[in-house]
Amino acid sequence: MSTFDASKAPARNAYDADVPPNLLNFMLRSWNPKARKLPRVMPNAASFLKRRNGLSRRFPGEVLVIPSGHRKVRANDTYYAFRPGTDFYYLAGAFEPDCVLVLLPRGNGHEQLLFVEPNPGKTDATFFTDRNKGELWEGYRLGVPESEVRYAITSRGLTELDSTLQAALALPNARARVLRGLSAATESLLGEGTKDQPERDAELATFLSEMRLIKDADEVQALQSAVTATKRGFEDVISRLKSANSERELEGVFWTRARMEGNEVGYSSIVASGSHACTLHWKKNDGAIRKGDLLLLDAGIEGNSLYTADITRTFPISGRFTSEQRAVYDIVFEAQRAALRLVRPGNDFMAPNRAAMAVIAHGLERLGILPMPAKEALKEENQFYRRYSLHNVSHMLGLDVHDCAQARAQNYKYGKLEAGMVLTVEPGLYFQTDDLTVPAKYRGIGVRIEDDVLVTPKGHRVLSASLPRDAEGVQDWMRQVWRRR
Repeated sequence: MSTFDASKAPARNAYDADVPPNLLNFMLRSWNPKARKLPRVMPNAASFLKRRNGLSRRFPGEVLVIPSGHRKVRANDTYYAFRPGTDFYYLAGAFEPDCVLVLLPRGNGHEQLLFVEPNPGKTDATFFTDRNKGELWEGYRLGVPESEVRYAITSRGLTELDSTLQAALALPNARARVLRGLSAATESLLGEGTKDQPERDAELATFLSEMRLIKDADEVQALQSAVTATKRGFEDVISRLKSANSERELEGVFWTRARMEGNEVGYSSIVASGSHACTLHWKKNDGAIRKGDLLLLDAGIEGNSLYTADITRTFPISGRFTSEQRAVYDIVFEAQRAALRLVRPGNDFMAPNRAAMAVIAHGLERLGILPMPAKEALKEENQFYRRYSLHNVSHMLGLDVHDCAQARAQNYKYGKLEAGMVLTVEPGLYFQTDDLTVPAKYRGIGVRIEDDVLVTPKGHRVLSASLPRDAEGVQDWMRQVWRRR
């Protein structure tokens, strides 16, 4: 049994050349039989083991199944670059598709097993004939013994997954949980399960999300590395601003840095010039770059560790804010400062948001935009400031840009901040071009300032503090980049 995704295109296509038996026999001969060198154990293997042990303690006596997922089709028989499921990677650290992590009850804990695609090398015709997995098509991949050494976990071939699970489920009082949505083939091996199976599986997903709310030292280091690389990507964009013609050109500049220093971008970059900045998730990036406009750049590099930065800066394309742009920018900056002051253990997760919105509401009142006093606009039954601010200021950050999404609301949005959490702080103001409540001189201005923040035992640390935030600092930063490049 292989969990290789059955929905994928077949290993051969209509346009493939035929493989006559004589050619196949020839291909299987005369390869250097040199021994395959075992890889080094991955860095931080002890951290991954600690996480698996935490999962084991939470669900004693139960079979736990966490697939890595499969490659996803982009078009026909071509695929997106593979990225493992977040929870699978968090527990195993493995990057290859079609793997399955299984925890089998043993005594007071679990036997931890990683099932992987075997690699027979050039002793099996698939290395030449299978376009999905063959080594000549896709390159070298780890096999079973190599995976066991690399990931520091007992490994077996995927052909053993079915029999292993069936034997475990045949034991008296056997119960299993599976992380769903990653591998239909793996889920099918477990059958329908108990009557409460959907709730039990959802509980597994929730626990893993909440487990990831608190980052360990390795995770914080990975996030800081992603932030540092992202700063260089932002400076690449600043450098190109003087000559750039389009948002897409700048998107490509940042993407190049992401591929040079990391795995990829952590999410689709928002490169929004002029009024495009008023569309929160602007991803078309097909607008022109014009002097006098602002450029809102919301982008993050996903490191080779798969942890991603998520940073936003708003730049005056000419190098200097106009008076109207500066008035809006300063309100957003003060809102962020107010929010950051409340990022500390014991505060409500929403406390920074409330502080930022109060600043924004009073700023809107000063600009003559709110049709009532800020105090009235801030009332729970009104919240009129949201017409211009649109979103809350924070979300968790980690392996996913919107991390820990399956956590319960009482432990996330309505929970308390704890040391080890990493969140964004990102207030914004967005004045639509057709909003008649906004004076014409402000319409089309969109500003967001976003930083990545670690909650520490006594307060917080801004991981992205090296990227200037205040208006004068941003202008000076741009001048410095232009001078040295």
